[in-house]
This record gives sequence, structure tokens and C-alpha cells, in this order.
Amino acid sequence: SPEILFWIGCAGSYDARAQRVSRAMATILTEVGIDFAILGNEESCTGDPARRAGNEFLFQMSALQNIQTLDSYGVKKIVTACPHCFNTLKNEYPALGGNYEVIHHTQLLQELINSGRLKLKEGGTFKGKKITYHDSCYLGRVNGVFEAPRKILEALDADLVEMKRCRSKGLCCGAGGSQMWKEDEPGDKRINVARSEEALETGASIVAVNCPFCMTMMSDGIKAKDKQDDVMVYDLAELIIQQNAD
Repeated sequence: SPEILFWIGCAGSYDARAQRVSRAMATILTEVGIDFAILGNEESCTGDPARRAGNEFLFQMSALQNIQTLDSYGVKKIVTACPHCFNTLKNEYPALGGNYEVIHHTQLLQELINSGRLKLKEGGTFKGKKITYHDSCYLGRVNGVFEAPRKILEALDADLVEMKRCRSKGLCCGAGGSQMWKEDEPGDKRINVARSEEALETGASIVAVNCPFCMTMMSDGIKAKDKQDDVMVYDLAELIIQQNAD
């Protein structure tokens, strides 16, 4: 029975960019001495995209299979770097009998920094650097987690510059609610481009995110504005790794 189960999620397992976040998180957990485990091949999709797209049957099949696996290992506490997995495991699995303590990786990272288990280098890479933070829908507006990610940036000594739409007024990256898997609907502008423009307006050289969907959409939006050489998109776990790198 590990102290914590690290739920990797589909993106964290299969998407090359999100895999780097999974590695960063695993490195941090190892360095602070947290006894963690992953399900490996026994982990399957939480069912979030299926439910958002209206396929309730597929969602329940996926969820019940995962609950059976989690219960067979006596899992009590889960951490995940994906807000979609976080929301589904935390808020939707209990109705099907899956009751666990579920936290998002930004909450765990903030806890580790506060308790002194995770020490950040003084005057590191990001001291005084302009960083803007994008609130993902499922962590921010849906679950009300606004401060933990900002506290991490504070601990990095970064200069946080907020976008005009942030916190409870944040704008979706354009991928949530199963939008990731469908074609664009007619309109004047892609949502991820509109959001990336707001990020670029802040003058920040880094966009900090906490979600693999947001990572893809913000990176694509910045690329669409031809700014990929000037502005980088990183998950908060990656920023911590960079701060503490020799």
C-alpha cells in the first residue's frame, strides 16, 4: 500500500509533451521521499471525454473498471497532473462507489513547499522572470483551486503577471468538454488563439499551465502567432525541476 497513487492519465502516458510532466512529477515525488505507485497497464481512461461527449454507457464502463482496480489495491489517496482526471475521480466516481482522497499535483506541490519537504533554490532560474498563469477550467472554476498554483510561482520568486481574464473569470483553452476530439465549429477565431493572445499581451516569457490539454492548446496558439521562440509553455512541476536543476 503506497502512501499515494500517482494517476498518470492518458495524456501523461501517451502524449510526448505530457510525458515530460509525468517524469517531472515522478522525479519530485522520488526526491522528497514520497512512497508512490502507478497502475501502469492497469490504468485506463477515467471516462471523462466519453461523458462530456454524451456517451454515458462508455463512461460508466471505464469508471467501474478503474474503481475495481483501485479497490483491489486498497488505494486511499490519488494525485494526478490532469484536472480532467482530478475532477472525474474526485467528484464523479463516488456516485459509482469509488471513494478516494483525490488531489491535483499543484495542491500536493504547494503542500510540500509549505511543509518544507520540497525546498526550492534561492534566486533560481525564475527569479524576477515574468510568468503568466492560465487557470484550467476543471481546476479553477469547477473545483475552486486558484491559489495553490500561484503560491508555487510565488515560491519560485517569479513575477506573476495575470491575464485580463483569470481566476473565476478565466477563459477556457478550447479543449475541455470533449472539444479536444472534435472539429472546430464555425467562428471568427479559435479559442486557443484568443487565449494565447491574452497571454502574449502580458509580456510574459513563460505561460504556466497545470493541464495537458491546456499545454497543447496554449502551445499551438502561441505557435499560430509565431511566438514559439520567445514564449515557452511549461507545467508547474517542470518549473520546479528547472529551478532546482544544477
